[in-house]
Amino acid sequence: MTTVINIASSKIRGFLLYLRYLMLSSLSGVIIHLIHSAGYAGVFILMMLNSALIPIPSEITMPFAGYLTQTGALLFPFVVIAGAIGDLVGALIGYAIGYFLEETVILKLIKKYGKFILLSEHEYHKAVEMYKKYGSGITFFCRLLPGVRSFISVPAGLSEMNVWKFIIFTFLGSLVWVGGLAGVGYFLGAHWDSIGPIYSKFQIVIVAVFVILVGYYIYHKTKSAKKK
Repeated sequence: MTTVINIASSKIRGFLLYLRYLMLSSLSGVIIHLIHSAGYAGVFILMMLNSALIPIPSEITMPFAGYLTQTGALLFPFVVIAGAIGDLVGALIGYAIGYFLEETVILKLIKKYGKFILLSEHEYHKAVEMYKKYGSGITFFCRLLPGVRSFISVPAGLSEMNVWKFIIFTFLGSLVWVGGLAGVGYFLGAHWDSIGPIYSKFQIVIVAVFVILVGYYIYHKTKSAKKK
């Protein structure tokens, strides 16, 4: 019986991954069309939706926008600013959800609608645990972590983190993220959509830097506590 359940679970996961692939393929066309049509406003809207827990991949939005800066259709600094501000506005929506709703309500919503926005309870709890463990500073680092960057806003709101501190940390982290992805798109040019292998390496570097910085932070806090 257990074997049958495991096989069924594996098949379901495979099917969901295939559906996600199809969804991302169709989204690519929508993203490209919107940025072509609306320019910086399109970048802003797409990044806002991505950061507001809507599964619009920034890994497509920003590299394509970066490619357009190489062609002269857009200007690189404005692309980065539009993306970072959109990311911040979307994060503030997530912050508001955490701030104004009870956690039990949020979990019920995730159970009911999470599959539509590719958010699971496990991912939510992971973001909450990270926030509780490392404090408000984690909002900066999490903006650089794929899969967690959008969700960290909710526990920040739940914990009633100072909103101005949240805005500063989020915006700085967003600048690094969108700037990096747009930069990759700029250098890849017409081959911006071949970002896959580069993005994988980019993720490894980000995670490595994150681990080092968090390790330093914990060491510094432990050392300060011992002195006291």
